[in-house]
Amino acid sequence: MFKIRAMIISVLSIITTFAWVSCAQPHSNSLEESLLNAEELNTNEGFAVYLTKYDIPPEQMEMLSHVERADNPVVSEIDIVTYDAQTHEILLTDDAFKRISRLDVPVRGKSFLVCIDKSAVYWGAFWTPVSSVSFDGIVIWKPFGTEESKSIQIQLGYPGSTFYNAEDPRSNTIIIQSLENADKLINRLSLQKADGFPHSFKGYELYSWEEKGQWHFTLITGTNRTKTIEEITSKEDIVSTAGFYKAHVTGENAIKNVLSRLPENEPVFWCGQMHISDIAEVNFLLPPQPILESIIEHAEFCKLDFSVPKYE
Repeated sequence: MFKIRAMIISVLSIITTFAWVSCAQPHSNSLEESLLNAEELNTNEGFAVYLTKYDIPPEQMEMLSHVERADNPVVSEIDIVTYDAQTHEILLTDDAFKRISRLDVPVRGKSFLVCIDKSAVYWGAFWTPVSSVSFDGIVIWKPFGTEESKSIQIQLGYPGSTFYNAEDPRSNTIIIQSLENADKLINRLSLQKADGFPHSFKGYELYSWEEKGQWHFTLITGTNRTKTIEEITSKEDIVSTAGFYKAHVTGENAIKNVLSRLPENEPVFWCGQMHISDIAEVNFLLPPQPILESIIEHAEFCKLDFSVPKYE
């Protein structure tokens, strides 16, 4: 009898540990299940990112219907300078960026909850870029702490979006409305209206490939992480207030025009397939010799620090 009673107490203790406190955890990242009712919002805290109270591993999150949040957010509304509605890039204050950079993130991730007024909208995991473990959820890459831009980005999947197969909860209307009310939200910026490309601490990367008889080029801000094929070949331009730029163009003259908008002495590295993190379905190649030499000559005219791999 004593053993049975002890077992019952133990089971009740485990159930109590994962009981609902104040922040409900959606079972999945679908928009339908993530939507919150206005009457459920019981504080004015706004947007915040919380760790889980008991540091629940990401692989266990889907098995739980409710998860407690930590006592204090790791990113609060006052830590946010801007939130980019297009890229979901968050420009942080210096103190907040240092806090995120110092997080202890294991190779299998560290779970977080994105909340509005302390009620969970969706969950994800901080992930270290040195991890070789893939993840099919929402991620925030842990920064190294040496980046020039004090920003983090809420992304789909690790190491790239091809690992993510669910609906995207990041543009939930409640989140967007809350950030807009707090005057933190920045909507899509135009590459055409930008004065020019800013200086990048790690320079820029240039990619080229042939598609249906035309040469395509992507110039993108250099980062510590490798780029995905989807990211490079996407036709969408990106202009981020945090300093991340991406331009996709077709044709020799178009890429010359883009290079003309870079600051003098800016490093540009013409990259090959070795820099891609996915299994390549696109052959990233240098264009034929006449086009290559013409672009190099233009880069020299623009006084760029232009690096080109050996032509094969």
